[in-house]
Amino acid sequence: MGIETLIAGMPGTVAQGIIYGIMALGIYITFKLLNFADLSVDGSFATGGAVAAMVIISGHSWVLALVLALIAGALAGLITGVLHTVLGIPDILAGILTQLALYSINLRIAKNQPNTPISVDKYNLAVSLRYKTDALVTVLVIAVIIIAIMYWFFGTEMGSALRATGTNPAMAKAQGINVNVMKALGLVVSNALVAFAGALFAQFNGNADVNMGRGAIVIGLASIIIGDVLCNAFFKKKSTFWLALGFVIVGGILYYIFIAFVLWLKMPANDMKLFTAIIVAIFLAVPYLKNKMNSSFFKAAKRGGKR
Repeated sequence: MGIETLIAGMPGTVAQGIIYGIMALGIYITFKLLNFADLSVDGSFATGGAVAAMVIISGHSWVLALVLALIAGALAGLITGVLHTVLGIPDILAGILTQLALYSINLRIAKNQPNTPISVDKYNLAVSLRYKTDALVTVLVIAVIIIAIMYWFFGTEMGSALRATGTNPAMAKAQGINVNVMKALGLVVSNALVAFAGALFAQFNGNADVNMGRGAIVIGLASIIIGDVLCNAFFKKKSTFWLALGFVIVGGILYYIFIAFVLWLKMPANDMKLFTAIIVAIFLAVPYLKNKMNSSFFKAAKRGGKR
C-alpha cells in the first residue's frame, strides 16, 4: 500500500476525525468545564448510532435521525446526572452504571441485533464513507455550527453558571447557583453531543454496532489533550474559548491521521489501544514537563549546576 493510497484516503480520515472531534466537544464539557469524570459516553455514543440506524431503517429522514439521537443522548446524560446528584453516587460510578445499562438499552433499540447495516445504496444518509469529500464538507460545516452554538451558550448566564460550577462549586453555590442542576445540565448537553456524533459515525460507516462506543472516552480525551497542548503551544496566554473548542476538533483530526499512518505502516490493528494510550500519555506529560522545566526551582538548580 503506497503513499498514494494514504493520501487518497485522507478526506475520509479527516472526516472521521472531525466526527470524533464533535464527540470530544461533548466530553470537553464534562472533563474540562465541569471537572466531572463521565464514563457513560461509551454507551451514549452507541445509543446515538442505534437510534439513528433504526429511525433511518423505518423510512424516516436522516435529519429526524440526528434529532432523535440528540434527544436519546440527552436522556442518557440525565440518567447519569440523577444517579450522581439525587442518589449521591460518585461521578465515575454513576457513569459506569449508565454505561452498563445503555448496553442493554442499545440492544433493545436495535431489536437485539448487535450490528445494524444502513447502506447508502438503500437509504439517504447525511454522510457516507463512499463519498469522502462530500462527507468532509458536511461534517466540517456541522462542527463549525456546533462550536458557534457552544461559544454562544457558554457566554450566557446559564452557561457561565455551568462553567463556574466546574471551576469552584463552593463559590458557585455561595453565589446562589444550584450546583446539582448545573451538573445535570452539563451531563445532558455533553451526552447529547456525544450521541449526535455517534449518529453521524454510524451513517458514515454504514452500520451501527452496539460496541462502536467502546474506547470512545479515550479517543475523546486524546482529542482534547492534543488540541489543548497545540492551542497552548501556538497561542499561549492569548488563547480564547472559541480557539480551545476549535482545537478540540483539530485534536480529533490529528489523532485519526496518526491512526491512519500507523495502519499504513502495517502495524498490528490489535495494538491500536496501546498506541492510543501512548499518545495520550505523551500529550499529558508535555504540559507537566514544560511547567517543571520553567519552574524557578528547576532554573535555580540548573544555575547551581553550572557553578
